Parts: sequence; structure tokens; C-alpha cells
Amino acid sequence: MNTLETTDADLLASYADGDDEAFAELVRRHKDRLWSVALRTMRSPEEAADALQEALISASRRARQYRGDAAVLTWLHRIVINACLDRLRRNKVRATVPLPDDLDREPALVARDDPEREVALVEMRRDVIAALRQLNADQRAALVLVDMEGYSVDEASEILGCAPGTIKSRCSRGRARLAPLLAHVSLP
Repeated sequence: MNTLETTDADLLASYADGDDEAFAELVRRHKDRLWSVALRTMRSPEEAADALQEALISASRRARQYRGDAAVLTWLHRIVINACLDRLRRNKVRATVPLPDDLDREPALVARDDPEREVALVEMRRDVIAALRQLNADQRAALVLVDMEGYSVDEASEILGCAPGTIKSRCSRGRARLAPLLAHVSLP
């Protein structure tokens, strides 16, 4: 099987038929996006790693149940988000978004010869992440998917398993809560 030409749905079907390497390839294709969603949803990198591992185990066990109603990546995102939310509920802690692993790296938008802008962008990112920590898990999950990952409201509603109106409401309320927290932030 040429994995470059194989679709995600084909890989999942192959895995369901017994090809363990097919699931490994599916994970390799999407690990960065799945990690990003888990990391932004969970309280810490360790919690995100645990939730992602639980999600991938769950996805591997439920591969035969995939009906093709949504794209495989959307299905995987839904499983990751649900694993994160389940873990947060189990821990009975208010979910937060950890600082990204790349805060110490130079932002791609900044020229090396503009250190003041670089520092301002890093500070802005920290402020945004700190503000996201103050949202409840449902609002944060909706905002991460729609505003940070670029999913449409309909796609986010599929991933989170709720109505599009609920996603719109969660995003609206989350943005309203973020606005005063980020009023001091401006792009450098």
C-alpha cells in the first residue's frame, strides 16, 4: 500500500481489517494537529499527553465503528476533545490551557533584527494563553477549534457533538469573557 496516495478513510479501513501499520500511518499524518488540540484544551502538557494517549487507544478500539459521516480527521478530533473533557471532569479541576512548548522559539512572523517586536509578540501570546485559562472547558474547546484551529462552526459542532448554535454561543460567550482580559493587548 502506497501510504502517500492512501486516504485517511482507506487507512482506517485497513486498520479495521487488521493492518496495524495503517493506524500508525494515520497517527503520523495527524499527530501534530491532534497534539495541538489536546495541549490547548488540557491543563498541562502531561495531562494533554495522557488525554491524547487515551484518545488514540479509544480511536483504535472504535475503528470498526467509523461510519464515514465525517472526515477521519474530524472523527479523530472529536475523540481527542472528548478524551480531554472526560479527563477534566474526572480530575474535577478547572481546565486551563498550558503555555505552548514553542514559547521560547522565535515567532515566525518576527524578523531577527526586531527584538522589541519579538518580545512583544511573546508577551502577547502569554497574555492570550493566560486569558484562555479563565474560560470553562466547553468555551475553550469551542474557541480552540473555531478561532485557533480554523474549523467552521459546523465542523466544530460535529467534533464536540453538539448543535452549531451551541458552538456559536460558546464562542460568543468565550470571546466576551476574553475581551476585557485582553483589552490591553495589541499587535506590535
